[in-house]
Amino acid sequence: MEGLLLAVVGAFIAAALTVPAGFGLSTILTPLVLLVMGPHEAVAVVAVVHGAHNAGKFAALRESVDFVAFRRYGIWLVMGAILGAILQNEVPQRPLLALIGAFLVTLPVLSLSEKWTGYSIPEANDRLGGFGSGLMGGLTGHQGALRAMFLTRRLPDKMEYAATASVLALCVDLSRIPVYLLFRYDEIATHLGLTLALVVAALAGVRVGKRWLESLKSEWIHNGVMAGIVASGLFYLQEALG
Repeated sequence: MEGLLLAVVGAFIAAALTVPAGFGLSTILTPLVLLVMGPHEAVAVVAVVHGAHNAGKFAALRESVDFVAFRRYGIWLVMGAILGAILQNEVPQRPLLALIGAFLVTLPVLSLSEKWTGYSIPEANDRLGGFGSGLMGGLTGHQGALRAMFLTRRLPDKMEYAATASVLALCVDLSRIPVYLLFRYDEIATHLGLTLALVVAALAGVRVGKRWLESLKSEWIHNGVMAGIVASGLFYLQEALG
């Protein structure tokens, strides 16, 4: 019962935090859901919550979506997400946890190295960023951090960034969730009650997050989520090795 309550509270807080940051819900929520179910089921359940959350963000911020950026990323995101979701069903649990952990620990280091070197990812590589983000989203559920590395360069306005990130993430969710349901419907149905509770908490968090988006500096939330990414990655690596 404590694990369930922690997951619901975590969903609300994570949903509010990730409206300004544009990513981080899966990163924060998945470790909590792992307390009550296995890795494959957790990725699928969090995907449903993630999809509902992004639909709520899109509804709240739709007037700020940059559809030029959406078209540039969208098709590659979808292709990567479908492939990643198919592969996710084939990867054993411990390697999956290790893959998630290594990815999450490495990503912030790559972000820092770009600041140190002054290197900026060329716009021509947006297709690679979109495909890679979708692939990791389908495979592990963690799509947003990689996408943010590309998207923040194109959309410096915080409202446009948050709105466009939400619709791109929703595309990934709508691509991978049917694949998860195809392979793991029984396991997901077993946790239907928890999934619905998490969805409600995430949608409630959107309302709070929108107010934060309008009043807080995006970099504050972004830095906090990046720290959470590293902590979550270390948690996954510990679970994989343990």
